[in-house]
Amino acid sequence: MSPSTALVLAVAAPAAGDNGIMDILASPIILPIALLVMMYFFFVRPQQQRAKEHQAKVAGLKRGDTVVLSSGLIGKIVRVEDQEIGLEVAQNVTVKVVKAMVSEVRTRGEPAPANANAKQAKADAKDAKS
Repeated sequence: MSPSTALVLAVAAPAAGDNGIMDILASPIILPIALLVMMYFFFVRPQQQRAKEHQAKVAGLKRGDTVVLSSGLIGKIVRVEDQEIGLEVAQNVTVKVVKAMVSEVRTRGEPAPANANAKQAKADAKDAKS
């Protein structure tokens, strides 16, 4: 090997450990760790927050609340127990429902959006007749 070739190779080849942060980022373990961290923040953490909100909602159920079940059934709570609620779905028709099936709570005095429009239309019709 000629001295000029050895000089070119010595200048072109970086010294071991000279790159610092680039050596760490080039490590094959960094990509899987970064993917796991991103999956946690995009998938696991939001699901945990939704579960906490649902538990708080279910724990706050009280007699007289109007609720919507996960099946779409709407009713008024007449009895609250540890794991179940008594739900009045029609006049004098009460069913037992597991608390976890409650998906939405509509408290007393809070009308459903569709009913609010229907009530307003009836009131307008009555005013028009007068």
